[in-house]
Amino acid sequence: MTRATFWRAWSVWVVTMAITVTAMTSTVLRPLPAELVNFSGNGLNGAVGLVFIGAFATVGALLAWKRPKNPIGWLLSAIGLEYAVAVFSVFLAHFPRTVTLASWLGFLYLLGFGLSVLVVLLFPTGTLPSRRWRPVAWAAVVGLAAWVLGCAFAPTIVTTSPAIPNPVGVTGPAGDIFKVLAAGGALLFVVTGLAAVLSLVFRYRRARTAERAQLRWLVYAGALIVAAVAGSLLIGPIMGSGNSANNLQNALGSGALALVPVAIGIAVLRYRLYDIDRIISRTVAYAIVTGLLVGVYTGLVLLATRVLKVHGPVAVAVATLAAAALFTPVRRWVQSRVDRRFNRVRYDADQIAAAFAARLKDTVDLSSVRDDLTGIVSRALEPAHLSVWISRHQGPS
Repeated sequence: MTRATFWRAWSVWVVTMAITVTAMTSTVLRPLPAELVNFSGNGLNGAVGLVFIGAFATVGALLAWKRPKNPIGWLLSAIGLEYAVAVFSVFLAHFPRTVTLASWLGFLYLLGFGLSVLVVLLFPTGTLPSRRWRPVAWAAVVGLAAWVLGCAFAPTIVTTSPAIPNPVGVTGPAGDIFKVLAAGGALLFVVTGLAAVLSLVFRYRRARTAERAQLRWLVYAGALIVAAVAGSLLIGPIMGSGNSANNLQNALGSGALALVPVAIGIAVLRYRLYDIDRIISRTVAYAIVTGLLVGVYTGLVLLATRVLKVHGPVAVAVATLAAAALFTPVRRWVQSRVDRRFNRVRYDADQIAAAFAARLKDTVDLSSVRDDLTGIVSRALEPAHLSVWISRHQGPS
């Protein structure tokens, strides 16, 4: 880690955050008119966008500084920078002379998907799983180049609706070629993205304990994204199609995506790496408990109001008290069963410790206690070396 590496990594961060803060502050103080609201359609406005871009830029700068030989940090920094430039296009849309340029720069936001494919392929070591995955990596690079080239010189700006003439676009049959290039690049993003996810499966099968924990961090972040997308799909039917619903959907989606660079940073730096099993078990347990208590609460309210004809506020109060009273016992019951599946190490360690405590009550021989203690520590923690010091101090006779 040289001083030059530090300045290179964090200078990208400074540029990214300066562009983002400038563009978003201007947009908050001066909202776009209704006819130009399409420019802000990528869901990266306000505090949510700042957190989203800041997560990629900060984790990328940290990894590029601490692990300069691992390209993942530089790729995350590039993702943050290109999203910042895409958001800057919203800022340019405020000025009549730069509206077309703003729409032209808006296509850059999709580059984040192409760069993310490379991140997944190289995660967590910074190298491909094997030489057989080189064609996938090159296909992702070709997709990036095709998307940029096609969007840059297509006769119309392909990321806007309705279509806007491209000031530097090529007309005629050659223009159709650039349209095909853009579509082909987007298709390659999808195909190589699926292949990159598949590469994690092959990598996990051959990985050792530490690398498997690193991969579980990324899978955990991916599972949260799926849950956020599922939740955002339910927001529309529940809340309608107003601005509040759209803002909440953007917050869920962008917030979940912001967890991806955080998980990657923890995995690559190996900071509290093995906490992932506990985090997964807690997430699953609280999700199950929440679902069970919501079901109990809803069932009690319906039973009291529809069947027993109890007054509404009384039924709600009783259902709330019942759900609150059930929280702790249900959480303990669910947690113990979830730990068996998702946090087996802790579950086994707890069982071993409980059995040792039960045997200790009836044991008086010091050598037996010592042997039993070394045995359970070896099974629970698997240390490389274990020593026990016993004080044989005798009091006055």
